[in-house]
This record gives sequence, structure tokens and C-alpha cells, in this order.
Amino acid sequence: MLQKTHLHYRNLPLLLLQAREALMQHWRPTLREHGLSDQQWRVLRVLREQSDGLETGRLAEQAFILGPSLTGILARMQRAGLVTRERSGEDARRSVVRATRQGRALADALSGSIAAQYEDLAQHLGAEPLQQLYRLLDGLLALPAHAVELQKSVEE
Repeated sequence: MLQKTHLHYRNLPLLLLQAREALMQHWRPTLREHGLSDQQWRVLRVLREQSDGLETGRLAEQAFILGPSLTGILARMQRAGLVTRERSGEDARRSVVRATRQGRALADALSGSIAAQYEDLAQHLGAEPLQQLYRLLDGLLALPAHAVELQKSVEE
């Protein structure tokens, strides 16, 4: 049952932000021990899976970081030796970002600690409730696409 307030329902976007912050309070100390910000970890995590690198626009989308913010983050990561940026061979206006050997090693070193924290979360919430949470979040993420398709079908 949904809890109603004077505005009809609880503020779901705010609750999601608060939940994110509660989770990050557990992960952030591990990231800080390795000299990483939340955003730098997201960049490394995405690049770790992309051996050929990614164009900055695609990286911004996948790491969920605004382009102007990503520029500064990448500059700091490049100075730290974690990533490289090169002009795209296909389009000189675009840059391709790759994790360096040092960046991949750092991501690998962190992955064990992060996995342990996910295990702790599963222990705390329970495996099935955690899977249910993933399904619910996936459903929320699918809403915009579903809403657009629903609107198109109504118009046709």
C-alpha cells in the first residue's frame, strides 16, 4: 500500500536519492582509500568493460555524468595515469577514452571490495528482496521508453 501525504504520495525521486546516498556511504570509504571519487569509479567501471575504449559522449551516457563534468573528471584521471584520451580515428572532433593498465589494475583491485559490499547488502536485505529491488528499478528505468511507445500507439 502506498503511503499518502498531503501531496498524495511520498517523494519517490527524493527517496531514490536518499537510498543512493545511503549506499554510497558504505562504498565511498573504499573508493577514497584508493583516491577515487564516486564519478571516477563510475568511469573506471564502465571503461573496464570496454577494451577498445569509448567516445566521451557514450562514456558520459553510460557513467551517467554530464559532459561538462566529465571533462574535468577525465582531466584529473588522465593526470593520475588512470585513463588516456585520443582523437577518434573516424572523427577528429571526437575523443576516445581508454583505461590505462594502471586504471584497469585499480578497478580490478577495487572489484573484490565492492563485491564484498554487495554480498553484505544481500545479507542485510536478503537475496530475494535484493533481486526484487533490481527488478523494480529496471521497471522504473524502462518507464520513459514505455511511456513514449504508449503515447505513439495512442496517437496511431
